[in-house]
Order: sequence, then C-alpha cells, then structure tokens
Amino acid sequence: MVLRITLTCVTWRRRDMVRWLVTCATEVGVGALMSIMGGWYSLMTPPEAVGGLATPVMAHATVMRLALDRQQQDELAGVARTLALQCAAKDPPSCALSALTLCEGDPATFEAAYQVVVEAAATAMTSSQLFSIARYMEHRHHPHRAYTLALLAMQSVHISYTQDTHPAIPDIHWAVSLAHSLGRSQLSQLLPVFVKNVQCATVLSDVLRRCSLTPPGTNATNATTPSSSSSTSTPATPLNVMQVVPPPPPPPPAVIHVDNKRRKSLSLDKPPLRGLLDATILSYINTTNSRLTHISPRHYQDFIDFLTKAHETFLLAPDGHLQFAQLVENMKVAYKGKKKLMSLVRERFG
Repeated sequence: MVLRITLTCVTWRRRDMVRWLVTCATEVGVGALMSIMGGWYSLMTPPEAVGGLATPVMAHATVMRLALDRQQQDELAGVARTLALQCAAKDPPSCALSALTLCEGDPATFEAAYQVVVEAAATAMTSSQLFSIARYMEHRHHPHRAYTLALLAMQSVHISYTQDTHPAIPDIHWAVSLAHSLGRSQLSQLLPVFVKNVQCATVLSDVLRRCSLTPPGTNATNATTPSSSSSTSTPATPLNVMQVVPPPPPPPPAVIHVDNKRRKSLSLDKPPLRGLLDATILSYINTTNSRLTHISPRHYQDFIDFLTKAHETFLLAPDGHLQFAQLVENMKVAYKGKKKLMSLVRERFG
C-alpha cells in the first residue's frame, strides 16, 4: 500500500521499501514474486522495477534460496525478462542497459531490448547514453550492433571550434576506430556525420591521422552481422544467471583472416578521407581567425603550437602548402599590429 501511495513522489526511502518487498516475496515463494512482477507498474517506477525487482530475481542466490528446478527457473527468468523489456520501453534512458544485461541469455528478448534502444535513440536518449550502450555491445561481441548505436549517437553530438575538451571526444575516437575496424563501408557512412557535427580542428585532425595510418578492416575480429540472432548464427552470450549448473563458456569470436598485403590505406585524395581533410583544413582556418580576434600575449606560444599542428595537417593536401602560406600571409596583413606575435609566426613559418 505504501509503495502505491508514494509511486508518484520519489523518496529515498522507496528503495528500502522495494528491497523489503522483494525480500518478503522471496521468503513466501515463487508465486509471490510472479505476482509482484505481473503488477509491477502499480507499485514501482521502471528503474525501481528493473533494478530492485528483476535484477534480484535473476540472481543466482535467489535461485538457490528458492530451490527451483530447471522449468521453474526458465519460467521465472522469462517473466523477469518481460518485465525488463516493459521497463526499457517505458523509460529507455534509465532501463535499456539493465534490460540488455538481463536479456543476454535469451537471443529473442536481447534483440527486442536492442530494438527498443534503436527506436528511442532519436527522441529519448542522449549521445552519452547511446555511446555507453554501444560500448557494452562491442564488449559483448556484437560489433555491428555497436556500430549502429555509435552512428545514432554521433548524429546527436555537436562540438564547436573551441570545444577541444568536450566530454564526448573519447567516445567519438572509439566510434571512429570501431567503424575503421569494420571496414571501408562503415567508415564511409560514419565520417560524413562526424564532419557535419564536429568543427573542432584538433579532433578532426586526430581522427584524420588515425584513419590514414592503417587500412580499414584490418582489426575486424568478429563476423557477427546485424542479423546475428538468426538461426544460422548465435551471438556470444554470457553465463545464464538462472542456471544452477553453469554452462560451458561461449566460444571465442570467429576471426576473419584477411590478407593485409592486399589491403591499402585510404587515400587522402579520395572519399571518404578527402571530405574529412577538407573539413579539417577549413576548421583550422576558421579557428585560427577566431583565436586571433581576442588573443593576448600570454597565449602567443599556445597559438604557435596550434599553428604548427595546423601546418602538419595542411601539408597532407596536394595544395596544402599553398593554402597554409596564404593563411600566414593573410595573418601578417590583418594582424600586423601584433608585432610580437607576427615575429613569432615569421620565425617559425617564414
């Protein structure tokens, strides 16, 4: 009764009440747990239900305490997974990752939980939440699902010219590395989104160098495809927490044997890297002009270091040396009043 009354007013005491209710139901037996899970929505919020009810029910300790046979285990696990899916559908940001974890042992519900995330990506979830679930997918040997979520996350990330410490930058580097490892097709799909949403020159140049160092697809290690839950391919799954006797561990992911001698690094003169190179150079030009507008003497050396990194990127383009020379010449004309700074520029770049 107390849980029903306080359902709409969150209080820290509710967590204790949920724990107490689940403990009492466990003492009563399977029927009590089934009853609570069947009517969870009148007692608990989605995060409370998936974290405080479904997760303890799926725990090995609960199975041992109730002394369940295999049929009872499967039945209880099925109801708990259904509850987890319902919670994920009602509150994807708070419950999707927990639902995926609880559904790992069952391909059908795992796929359903994944689809909940995909459908909620554009409207209900932040890029940070999507990147977290994408990294989880890669960790569970589902690289193509991870890539799909990373691409959706990238679509909602926006980094301006000056945000070189944006919290999403490590996730962006990971997403590009994942796409690069999967192959040219995935990288060609991801980079235009990356270029559209990221204007920070240092981030663009770091990604450009990473993508140009090795051929795409070199590090692909898992043959799983988006349809890996079909009958012809079974994804790697963790230990089913509802089993009293642990099953043997899943086999390691299949390795794609590729003759790397036949692979070629991507050309900077052709897609998909040409667009990235052009965007990086343009970003360096815009950022240079922006930084010069309000620069102070104490930032002169940082600016020269920034310009040095820009110079290295310009030289990657066929006419990059000419573009950089023009940029420097424009600076000398527009900011000739900053004599100390222009002296440092001439000393470093001529």
